[in-house]
Amino acid sequence: MEPKMHMKEWLIAQIESGKYGLLWEDDHKTMFRIPWKHAAKKDYKQTEDAALFKAWAVYKGKYREGRDKADPTMWKTRLRCALNKSTDFQEVPALNQLDISEPYKVYLIQHDNGPARPADSFQTKDQVIVQAKSSPRSPSFLEKKLRCQKESFDASKEVKPLIDFRMQVVLLYQGQRVMKVATSSPDGCFILQGRVPLGNEQIYGLCTAQQLSFPSPSSVSLPSCLAEAMNRLLCHLERGVLLWVAPDGVFMKRFCQGRVYWSGPMAQHTDRPNKLEREKTFKLLDIPTFLNELQSCLQGKGHTPSYEIELCFGEEYPDPNVPKTRKLIMAQVVPLFAVELLQRFNVEEIQEKRPILTSNTEGEKM
Repeated sequence: MEPKMHMKEWLIAQIESGKYGLLWEDDHKTMFRIPWKHAAKKDYKQTEDAALFKAWAVYKGKYREGRDKADPTMWKTRLRCALNKSTDFQEVPALNQLDISEPYKVYLIQHDNGPARPADSFQTKDQVIVQAKSSPRSPSFLEKKLRCQKESFDASKEVKPLIDFRMQVVLLYQGQRVMKVATSSPDGCFILQGRVPLGNEQIYGLCTAQQLSFPSPSSVSLPSCLAEAMNRLLCHLERGVLLWVAPDGVFMKRFCQGRVYWSGPMAQHTDRPNKLEREKTFKLLDIPTFLNELQSCLQGKGHTPSYEIELCFGEEYPDPNVPKTRKLIMAQVVPLFAVELLQRFNVEEIQEKRPILTSNTEGEKM
């Protein structure tokens, strides 16, 4: 009898065989798709849609054809639990597609030469960094980016600011602060009206992103007409927006019906509105660019890199005709790794000490 394969080996063998609808998600074969159709769907076919789950149950000796009662729900639960418990796999929620006709989940295969990398679970399909050696969180990346600054700091010791997935989120109603939170979940945070809808935990698992609910308009002093307008706006912000920090940047996805606009390092416009389309992932800050700008700043060749992000709910923003303090609902988002890096390298002090060019100097350069 051939020795039993570990789950990782078994799944890779099934992907390579082309069975059960399993597919590689990327060319480097570090991520793969698992069909994940719910039995309640009208087009659900047990022989096809439960085939993978059944095969795993058979392989593990948990189901014997012709002797045991078929239980597709239990087969699926067993495989899901095994994937979640295994250190060889990490679910990639940002790439899951569960609301389409042929839904699937995406899992990252962890390499044997390093620990689990939960950061990878937040990357978008077009921005996945599949090699740890090229990740903005790895020592080798920082050493290359900041090699010329070794006299000021040791890059290998500065990796730990960079593994901070937290964000500071400040909510403002007409310029008045109603909430200030430092997020704690590596899965990011929802900013929404109410709470994330319940009911799918048994199928998809619990939502582990931190949930920040908009406070009641009564928490601030507003004219009745504005409070009424704010309540109407909040009704359209159910499901809200999801923000998260990945190894290569800060990302956001809008789920709410209400419109959302933004400004930040990667915004297309600074003098007119930037709209966030619904159900589309946007990159709000690029970490490699931030590090390049930080390096230039430390060399005296550039300004402090930008890292603050602003969201405006229901109203166009940036709006040159209306100050932000008059917008009904805004959120200020700051990735804390950026704050810590700037503080660590005393960037503000460097900027203050930088000589200011006189008009004569500027004339000579021209």
